[in-house]
Amino acid sequence: MSTTDTDTGTGRTKDPATAKRHIGVSADGELGEAGSQLSTAPVDTAVPGSFGGSRAPGALGWLTWTGREVVGWARWFWRQLTSMRVALILLFLLSLGAIPGSLIPQSGTDAQKVADFKDAHSILGSVYDKLGLFHVYSSVWFSAIYILLFVSLIGCIVPRTWQFVGQLRGRPPGAPKRLNRLPAYATWRTGAEPEQVREAALKILKQRRFRAHIEKDAVAAEKGYLRETGNLLFHIALIVMLVAFAWGQLFKSEGNKLIVEGDGFSNTISQYDDFKSGNLFSTDDLTPFSFNLKKFTGTYERTGPNKGTPRTYQADITYSIGAYGKEKKTTVKVNEPLKIGDSKVYLTAHGYAPVVTVRDGKGNVVYHDAVPMLPLDPNVTSQGAIKVMDGYKNAQGTSEQLGFSAFFVPTFAGAGKGDMFSQFPALDFPVLALSGFHGSLGVDAGIPQNVYQLDTSKMKQFKDAKGNIVKARLLPGETMKLPNGAGSITFDKGIKEWANFQVTQQPGSDWALVGAFTAIFGLAGSLFIQRRRVWVRAATGADGVTVVEMAGLGRSESAKLPEELGDLAALVHEQAPTKSDTDEAAVETDPDAEPSVPAAEGAEK
Repeated sequence: MSTTDTDTGTGRTKDPATAKRHIGVSADGELGEAGSQLSTAPVDTAVPGSFGGSRAPGALGWLTWTGREVVGWARWFWRQLTSMRVALILLFLLSLGAIPGSLIPQSGTDAQKVADFKDAHSILGSVYDKLGLFHVYSSVWFSAIYILLFVSLIGCIVPRTWQFVGQLRGRPPGAPKRLNRLPAYATWRTGAEPEQVREAALKILKQRRFRAHIEKDAVAAEKGYLRETGNLLFHIALIVMLVAFAWGQLFKSEGNKLIVEGDGFSNTISQYDDFKSGNLFSTDDLTPFSFNLKKFTGTYERTGPNKGTPRTYQADITYSIGAYGKEKKTTVKVNEPLKIGDSKVYLTAHGYAPVVTVRDGKGNVVYHDAVPMLPLDPNVTSQGAIKVMDGYKNAQGTSEQLGFSAFFVPTFAGAGKGDMFSQFPALDFPVLALSGFHGSLGVDAGIPQNVYQLDTSKMKQFKDAKGNIVKARLLPGETMKLPNGAGSITFDKGIKEWANFQVTQQPGSDWALVGAFTAIFGLAGSLFIQRRRVWVRAATGADGVTVVEMAGLGRSESAKLPEELGDLAALVHEQAPTKSDTDEAAVETDPDAEPSVPAAEGAEK
């Protein structure tokens, strides 16, 4: 938006920036249309005094005055809102508002972290909650900034677009009276006819991609419309990005699922380990598909500074779309997701799931399954819990629940060479460390539990006859006996791997990407393309010789404008060269005239 001052003597508005651009051009408007509409930025008009003026007496006068005041203030507010200054302020506020959304835990992303923060900071947590800092992007104040910025851009773009369309449909304005007052100027005298000069100039300017036409005694041309096109594209792209981000936040969904080799997943909310979505998301928006993890493959660097870094990290899966879709095979890799409709399936993590078998005192199998372990370090030192909730009875025949705290290392350093920390992420020397508990796991109360941790508040740890805690480090195929005939647990030789998948559905992301690229190209065009006008006047002088004048005017001062005008002048000069002084002084000889006879030497003159 441009800022204007008001000429108190004439009541007219003038743009001081434009006045500075036009070097040597007086403010009396002698350029006329030639210097106008080089930009489609709206020009504010001055509103003198009170919006409604004097109020007439009586109720009708009060109503009329109030109406004028309301309309006046509404117009003033609209002008401020649609100004570039306010748009930049709103954009800056939007950027500032996003900072707490990145630094403070958000309830939509991790509700547990929000709860922990409130517990650790009772006063600060209460203040943050009242300010909406735990849900920044859905807060009232952030939404207000977002909507005001959106309205500001719309109000700025629409009138400028219509004005620009009008300029495209019109013709470049005619030449001003005094071309020598413009920043770039050239002139010469030629023996060519004015009509020939104008036709030559018109052809040259069109070849240089100027929009040109002949008006009266001059050729008017204009170029650089892509500058304003880029400016409008930049603002439109911002609107597209705002709409795309808002659409994506309102209708997005994101869930995670840990799957062990051989298991599958169906895209329903009940199947997710955790799931979050936008305010307007519905379960009907989930893309219907399912897949099974057949095999996970991970290989790692064995030597060098990058030892332990993954070389291969991929999951081979089979998937089908819909309830009766044909099964297909594919491989999901890091940054190479599976795309199904609006959903994308990303591979985000990997770990091991040792297979264990638990038997009671009579040798009956009460539990047999692969138990996923959560990695604790890059070498996949893992921790987990084995929970036997049903089917187990102790030596006295009483039903109990069993729990085992487990540590797993894929590559053990060896006995006496350190604690249970893995030396390498591959399955070179797997070891499973266990310690057992019996009693109640606390799952019957209906309170959700972490499947990777044990609640031992109602359990007792297994101890031998000497009162020592029963624990063991098992190699694949080995068994740990529980004391007093309580049973056993076996670390089976089959060790499965698991992969964690993130399923995202965020509509509008493609539009946001298109808007971002469009904004970059539009901004580049508005910065590096100069809109300029050129006039070529050819008229017969007082002595009968054609005088050619060329001048240029740009939206802003630029060293390229005189250079470009010089190139154009050189091309026109080739068609209408300068008439030399010798040509002007030469007198044409009449073939029918009497030949002059020189006077005799010594004759009177």
